[in-house]
Amino acid sequence: MKTALNIVFTIIIIVLAWFLVESIMKPIRFNKEKDARETAIKERLIDIRTAQEAFKSVKGYYTGSFDTLITFLKTDSLPLVFRRGSLTDEMIAEGITSEREAVKKGLISRDTSYIPVRDSIFDRGYPIDQLRYVPGMEKTEFQMSAAKVMTTSLVLVNVFEAYVLNDVFLSDLDRQLVVNYNDQRTKITGFPGMKVGDVRVPNNNAGNWED
Repeated sequence: MKTALNIVFTIIIIVLAWFLVESIMKPIRFNKEKDARETAIKERLIDIRTAQEAFKSVKGYYTGSFDTLITFLKTDSLPLVFRRGSLTDEMIAEGITSEREAVKKGLISRDTSYIPVRDSIFDRGYPIDQLRYVPGMEKTEFQMSAAKVMTTSLVLVNVFEAYVLNDVFLSDLDRQLVVNYNDQRTKITGFPGMKVGDVRVPNNNAGNWED
């Protein structure tokens, strides 16, 4: 009888120890996996921002379409200005007050050439077609939109945002830990996910993980 009780107590202790260790390790494993996924997503969102800013530099606005953005990256070009000479004190003394005037007179030159967008902003071989997809999630796209908003100075500015919710890229992890993380991120950033830019207020296309 005593031996049987000892065996039962031993089993109970082992089970309790397992639950204790698991309660400690579960959030550790969650955070490790979450951090790895967020790192990859940050890099992709930064690439989307880089592409959008190149698009705006040519078109004058942002796009809410990945099809449009990717086509631009594959087929469009960016101007590259080569500057030869600059406005000198001697030119100013002669009454030439602007570079434009000096260019017209042939005293300095500005030559413009064009280079493919993809070669100017991404490394050769960058998988442009993958830009729309959340890393590690096959065929799951970021949400992206563009708009114009009025600033407090009554200036109409172009804005865009691209994001993915925590519930999407953490969907296969412990649900309660995801809920807790959503609450934490909402309190800190006002958004339960990872996002770059904002279509409600201009924020210089900042990521919500950036200070």
